[in-house]
Amino acid sequence: MTRSLGVDLGSKRIGIAISDSAGTVATPIDVVHRSRNRTADHQAILALAREWEAEVIVIGLPLHLDGSIGPAAEAALAEAEELRGTTELVVETYDERLTTVTAQRSIIEMGLSAEGRKRSVDKIAAAVMLQAWLDHRRHQDES
Repeated sequence: MTRSLGVDLGSKRIGIAISDSAGTVATPIDVVHRSRNRTADHQAILALAREWEAEVIVIGLPLHLDGSIGPAAEAALAEAEELRGTTELVVETYDERLTTVTAQRSIIEMGLSAEGRKRSVDKIAAAVMLQAWLDHRRHQDES
């Protein structure tokens, strides 16, 4: 297995998580603050992928609860396609429904302050999504 980078695209912040080299555990690592330059944002993501030696980038896909694609998912798909055009790494998307809610619950349980929650929610959401992707992938490999 190889390391994978989880990416939670937000309008103001991009949450980043990384898997361990065995591909079993996702860990939140960073938040990239959006600039007004998407190319620069993508370069920051790719720099983290290089730093952490990731071979796969998994971008959260914010589907509607019924599984349909809305404007946010369309934007994520377009951004994933743009990122694919700038790297040799595999870029995939994965359903991120409820990851932010799960991340917020986890943060509240940790007892972080409102400011701490704001700083952490994006990277924890990326880790929740990446963990779901890792678990799904492992389950597929086992069947």
